[in-house]
Amino acid sequence: MRIPDGVRTSVNVLLCLAAVVGTVWSGRVIWQVWDARRQIDEACAGLVPAGRVLALSPAGGTIEHRQADEGTIQLNDLAAGQDCEIFSTEAGEKYGTDSGERWFFTGAVGVLPPESATVADDPWQELVDPFGHRTYPAQPLGSGIAGLVTDSGVVVQLPCPEGRASGRPVQALWARAELYDPGPPFTDKGQLSAHDRDVLADTAVRTANNLAGRLGCADRLPPAPEHVPALTEGPVPAARAQGTCAWYGKAGYARQSRYPDLVLESRTDARLWDERCALVLSEGRASGLYLSSADDHDLPVEPRRPGQWFVSLHTYSGEDAKHVQLTSTDFDEAPEPAAPGKAGRSREEPVWFASSVCRGQPQIHTMTIAYSYDRLMAPEMAKVFRAYVDDVVERRGCTQVTFPPAADFRPDRDGTPGG
Repeated sequence: MRIPDGVRTSVNVLLCLAAVVGTVWSGRVIWQVWDARRQIDEACAGLVPAGRVLALSPAGGTIEHRQADEGTIQLNDLAAGQDCEIFSTEAGEKYGTDSGERWFFTGAVGVLPPESATVADDPWQELVDPFGHRTYPAQPLGSGIAGLVTDSGVVVQLPCPEGRASGRPVQALWARAELYDPGPPFTDKGQLSAHDRDVLADTAVRTANNLAGRLGCADRLPPAPEHVPALTEGPVPAARAQGTCAWYGKAGYARQSRYPDLVLESRTDARLWDERCALVLSEGRASGLYLSSADDHDLPVEPRRPGQWFVSLHTYSGEDAKHVQLTSTDFDEAPEPAAPGKAGRSREEPVWFASSVCRGQPQIHTMTIAYSYDRLMAPEMAKVFRAYVDDVVERRGCTQVTFPPAADFRPDRDGTPGG
């Protein structure tokens, strides 16, 4: 059938217009992707793989970075830790922000030894969400990598004893990739999607390896696991403990009404620079213990929130173990270091420490007891702390274990927190 000339002309014009529109649209998309990569490279000093960041769920639309020194990586000050902050219009649209964009990604890097110390848990620490939301303890990344997976991202470490940063020698480096406050639009029941977990793990590993190349490190991390497991919700009954708190469940302490009946734990991994077991009193057990003990003891803090009474146990390893403090300090306060090879307690707070050596590396083990609960249980917690440290040193093959003296496990001297 012969198509009339007028119809043929109209069709050709429409096809030409469609081709022009397609060319303009594809050109705009290409330019948008190119500019997004430029923004990420500029903010993150070329260390963070831009393509992986653009694969994250909130990364659609227009991408920009924070226009300030704070929020862009400066390679001349890695001891203090540096981060880059990336914004997207898609994240802004899904959150309904007024500005039309939202900070959605943070890439961070640094070297060890750090500029600032690691501080043991505070007796006021919120280990369990006080509003009843799900609590997801961090878990090791695995796959032969020293790494932690949290409910917002992944952080990894890499030894680098021959590296240099700003003209000074370093011992190790770290890199972190995380979604900033992801929230319901980009989480499932309070944790990241499987896709974003996998992308963030790969991003953190590649970032660490890129930084290793800049600093002259010989080693590189192996590829990140293709499928990073979801985090396990906690706390769980002590009898079900299988990881870093398994020793507590086996010992049967939780069957006694004065001891914690729940645990927050992770899988064990000797590569971790910070491995934790937290023992938590359920709300009912804490309230019952308080009511039965308040008349006979001066207890300044009544447990009114889930997990407010707890015992938090940490093991810090390697370079991190060399820079642990028992409490945070103001400008006019002297720090309380937890020195390798020694043991003791804080002068002011219910925080204790022990030390050991594992495969030639120092380890610092700390125990923090929540306020008021320490007045009831400090002496009894001496054996709990020893059991925890014994479990760690057996798993890790440690020697030269030093414990605080029995006299250090006493309640605080007066009736005020920290007194």
